[in-house]
Amino acid sequence: MRFDVITLFPEMFSGPFDQSILKRAQDKSLAQIHLHNLRNWAIDQRGTVDDRPYGGGVGMILRIEPIYHALRGIRGQKIADRKQKTILLDPRGETFTQEKARRYAQLDQLVLICGHYEGVDERVKHLVDESISIGSYVVTGGEIPAMVIVDAVTRLVPGVLEKKDAVELESFSTTNNELRTTNYLEYPQYTRPEEFNAWKVPQVLLSGDHEEIKKWRQERAK
Repeated sequence: MRFDVITLFPEMFSGPFDQSILKRAQDKSLAQIHLHNLRNWAIDQRGTVDDRPYGGGVGMILRIEPIYHALRGIRGQKIADRKQKTILLDPRGETFTQEKARRYAQLDQLVLICGHYEGVDERVKHLVDESISIGSYVVTGGEIPAMVIVDAVTRLVPGVLEKKDAVELESFSTTNNELRTTNYLEYPQYTRPEEFNAWKVPQVLLSGDHEEIKKWRQERAK
């Protein structure tokens, strides 16, 4: 799967995209992550990509022209059988969910536009398929939300995680057949030692009784 991220600060992605599962996914060619500096499509030689908002207000707004030209260059000619979506990271967008991550993982290409400063010209929404927020709070720009989405989607791409159950028996799964729950939060987990500072592992998990363990987990999955 290919990710294209349009951002004013590509250096912010160093580290998160170079470690752990995301790095392994790229090394195995299961994910390709391309960072694009929006200033490459600036409206002038000074690198201008923003301007003051009409009607007044605090801060600057990203202009539509550089985003328009960036998208034309990145998406290229739309191929009929290529599954592709363009997402604007926007605090007023729909909330990102595990179900959306699963749908995005079925795509061939996901283009993410990182807003910054006071946001983007509203007309940019004519250029995208969806506007997405990662929660009801404000961060400094769309870069961290883009990292969240790339991470959540990449781990769902077939072959990225070695064990198939790792993406099926987990929190926020739409349906967990093993526990017969919907949109559940995963049950508590324990490992060795059996006791630490007088805190003990629940005895049922040490019993070897798989039916009782399953029942205990079902009762505690939310």
